Amino acid sequence: MVLCVLAGLSVFCGCTKPNSKEDADERVYRIIDRKWQDGFGEKVNYRISDVAGSPNDIEVARAVPDSGVVSLPEAAALATAHNREYQSQKEALYIKALDLRLAQHEFESQFFGLGNAGYESDWNDEVVGAEGSVGFNRLLASGMRISTSVGSAWVDVLTGNLRSGLATVLSVAVTQPLLRGSDERVVRENLTQAERDALYEIRSFNRFRKTFVVSVISQYYGVLQSFDLAGNAAANYGALVKLYDKAEKLADAGRIEVFELGRIRQEKLQALDIYIEAQKEYEQSLDEFKITLSLPVDGEFQLEDRELEGLKGAIKGAPEFSEAEAVETALAGRLDIANSADAVGDAERKVMVAADGLGAELNLVGGASVISERSGDRATMQTLREEYGLGLELDLPFDRVAEQDAYRKALITLNQREREYELAVDTATLEVRQAYRDMMESAERYKIQLENLDLARERYKDSFLLVQYGRASTRRVLNAQDNLFDAQNGATEALVDHAIATLNFYRDTGVLQVRPDGMWAVSSN
Repeated sequence: MVLCVLAGLSVFCGCTKPNSKEDADERVYRIIDRKWQDGFGEKVNYRISDVAGSPNDIEVARAVPDSGVVSLPEAAALATAHNREYQSQKEALYIKALDLRLAQHEFESQFFGLGNAGYESDWNDEVVGAEGSVGFNRLLASGMRISTSVGSAWVDVLTGNLRSGLATVLSVAVTQPLLRGSDERVVRENLTQAERDALYEIRSFNRFRKTFVVSVISQYYGVLQSFDLAGNAAANYGALVKLYDKAEKLADAGRIEVFELGRIRQEKLQALDIYIEAQKEYEQSLDEFKITLSLPVDGEFQLEDRELEGLKGAIKGAPEFSEAEAVETALAGRLDIANSADAVGDAERKVMVAADGLGAELNLVGGASVISERSGDRATMQTLREEYGLGLELDLPFDRVAEQDAYRKALITLNQREREYELAVDTATLEVRQAYRDMMESAERYKIQLENLDLARERYKDSFLLVQYGRASTRRVLNAQDNLFDAQNGATEALVDHAIATLNFYRDTGVLQVRPDGMWAVSSN
């Protein structure tokens, strides 16, 4: 019998091992799906890389499109599918759900099977034997702990005066707290906290998704801005080359002084240096963006420069909501604020649990066992004895120094969590107010920069014509070209700043939602 038990346990362990990963994956994502709320956003791009994706996921190859141009939606899809930091966040979510699975297991029947076999010899006796046991332990919400086991031992005496045979023991032990540790809230605290931690991690992951997508899109716009600045620098250098060629002819004709030609040549060399630097910065920003997309740094592609043109149509006037309404929306809907608020509740529970530990401990203890034996000359098992017991265990609260310390720390932690929540509210309010001002200011600044750009173009055009007719110095046209170059860069910078400020505003108010393709939309809730 004992050998059969040992063999059965070995087979059981060997059969279950290959399914461990699949079983863990199924349990983890069942937990996550159960705790995922509609307000968190769509359940997409949240499964780790070695698990089949969710039905709503969009398959994205980790490669540059055949066109050699990565559009903004393609960049967002690549980043949410393959970015290394994003993968780590998904794994952190998985691990937190695993922790909850372990906490749940504490209240499940925990089966065990033990066994050993061996040979022993001394001066008088020589025996071989084996023993094994199976059973389970379980913790109930009332604090009761139940332990059962069935054990068997077999001995075959090769030489000596011992008796061969088979013995079995059936035992049950029960412990029920009556005072300290009997409150269901105290008993379930580890499970309750694990449940809360899993929920917090889901919220944190969705908050991360929003900030991550905003950072990816902002970086995309930043690379386009660098590309546009390099183009402006190239155009600036080209204009000065054209001006130098014209001035050289005018100098040969004696219509301008020769030293003016030298000044233009100097400005032309400086413009070339600016262009080279701008081109280098563009290539550097593009390489850094490749890392964000998890694409090879030496891979060659471009971004869709028409995205900047599309941003121009997105410039709007004052929003339909006030700053106060935006703050109210953020405090009601931001997931990080919800986590901070719930952390106060966690700390309050910890105070209750610590207070419970200060009291006396009184446990009701019961047990029963049945011992049976079959010797070599018997055909059936014979019950040798039955044992039953019931009693009380008392631990008076004479020494509760450790518990007192834990209680005092819990009170301090509660104060800390309350202050952290207040800080989180103030920080969110500050972020929304700042984002609102940035969005409004950048929209106005872009309008000013557009007007400044129009004036700079007209001024350069007029100055260039006057130089050709000898009615203005080259310094005037050089200043006009320099102002035009600055105005072009200023308009692009203001345009990109407004786009990023708008994204930041939607992120900080909590209304930005991540779509399955990695792009964003504004929640209607």
